[in-house]
Amino acid sequence: MKRYFTSESVTEGHPDKVCDRIADGILDELLKQDANTRSAVECCAAYDTLFITGEVTSKARVDYKKVAREAIRAVGYDFGGFAFDKCDIIEKIHGQSPDIALGVDSSLENKSGGERFDLIGAGDQGLMFGYACRETEELMPLPIVLAHRLAFALTAARKEGRLPYLRPDGKTQVTVEYDGKNPVRVDTVVVSVQHTEDVTQEQIAEGIKKEVIDGAVPAKYLDKDTKYYINPTGRFLIGGPEGDSGLTGRKIVVDTYGGRCAHGGGSFSGKDPTKVDRSATYMARYLSKNVVAAGLADEIEVQIAYAIGIANPVSVFVDTFHTGKLPDDKIAEIIQKEFDLRPAAIIEALDLRNPIYAKTSAYGHFGREEFPWEKCDRAEVLKKYL
Repeated sequence: MKRYFTSESVTEGHPDKVCDRIADGILDELLKQDANTRSAVECCAAYDTLFITGEVTSKARVDYKKVAREAIRAVGYDFGGFAFDKCDIIEKIHGQSPDIALGVDSSLENKSGGERFDLIGAGDQGLMFGYACRETEELMPLPIVLAHRLAFALTAARKEGRLPYLRPDGKTQVTVEYDGKNPVRVDTVVVSVQHTEDVTQEQIAEGIKKEVIDGAVPAKYLDKDTKYYINPTGRFLIGGPEGDSGLTGRKIVVDTYGGRCAHGGGSFSGKDPTKVDRSATYMARYLSKNVVAAGLADEIEVQIAYAIGIANPVSVFVDTFHTGKLPDDKIAEIIQKEFDLRPAAIIEALDLRNPIYAKTSAYGHFGREEFPWEKCDRAEVLKKYL
């Protein structure tokens, strides 16, 4: 049975991703000085103005505007109204609410005599999801992997000067055809990219096909019927915050699994790891990947839910889509036995107090071996349950 699934990605110059990059850049600078920083930074960018807001409680002293300008420069906005040295920046940062801090400073379990991993309660209620499957070496769905590769290739071609007429903003989209659960070919590739005025659409299409698509999408997935739509509107001169407003956390499906997995709704960027929106989502990916790598299932979606101020999750739910070698409820029991899902334990296991977050702000948080939640170091332990 033929089925089609589509995922999208965006470049680091997309207005939403600019905001994510700034928020995570600020978080990294805070963590460099104070590993116990509490941060929930949000950014909004529109035309020639950046607004930085949120809550920060930290011993660190960071020049938020300086960090923001450096992030904008690194992305490539050295022109136009949102140029790094010209845009207006408004900053409104205050400390974490003492009511929220109560639950994080000491969990409900700790108040009744808990141990060290009970010291931190969840920073909020919420539900987080993780996913893994066997479609790619990364144990990720193929559509989002290819969409990210295309987006990254666009940026590389621009920064390396191979396509000098490209500008920072861009979007990619890939439709994969499946035979049952197996990906067999790429049906459609969409690339929209900002460019300078002195280039024709024919030049852009030729350059993107040669320098971006041919290197990012394996030839085995392309055939004579694959459709290519490159800048389908005809031109893309105005991009970034000048073309559309940007907001932190508005690309959470791009950040995760391209729509193949449910999402609890919480964003990541700008948040320190006491926020389970971020840390528990990373843990959910970590345990999902290890379950699949161990052979307990070929595909898995895990939901972990928390209540504010309580260290232990209120529920763990597993769906293996009928691929599990054991019943789903049994795998859920194994997860809770083998993985400590309390926030303090997650932070320690995945080493989340390091300033690694700016790198996560574009091209996906998952499927990249550079991040600790992508390790499969628990797979051998899990194999005993087979």
